Amino acid sequence: MTKATEEIPSKIEGLLNAYKEEQEIQKVLDPDSIEKSVLDRMPNPTGYRLLVLPYAGPATTKGGVILSDNSKDTIQMTTVCAYVLKMGDLCYKDKDKFPNGPWCKTGDWVIFGRYAGSRFRIEGGEVRILNDDEIIAKIDNPADILHMY
Repeated sequence: MTKATEEIPSKIEGLLNAYKEEQEIQKVLDPDSIEKSVLDRMPNPTGYRLLVLPYAGPATTKGGVILSDNSKDTIQMTTVCAYVLKMGDLCYKDKDKFPNGPWCKTGDWVIFGRYAGSRFRIEGGEVRILNDDEIIAKIDNPADILHMY
């Protein structure tokens, strides 16, 4: 070994120190959070934002073919229908913007723009956080909408 290679550190310091091994992360998790329901463990949207669960679609095609997990994830990612899980404390409070009251409430199925909101994955799928004005329509059943995957 030359003197130049001896001076090179085996690990780059700085931001890389923020990465932890999976076992280390599991040690710092609060075990009590595992007992909570899935909805309680999801983030609470702040301000005028809504937390929605995109429509996952059927697990099989009309012909009976069972869809792969990858196909189901694609359907959930490209859908424009979602179920409202939680609403921020300022949702639909702007009387100038929403003079007729809220466009939706928790428990409603809604339609939004394909690229609207911020997507992130949770155990079992994907959720989105949308602004209250990104809701396009309220629907009764997402299966009534023709989904383009």
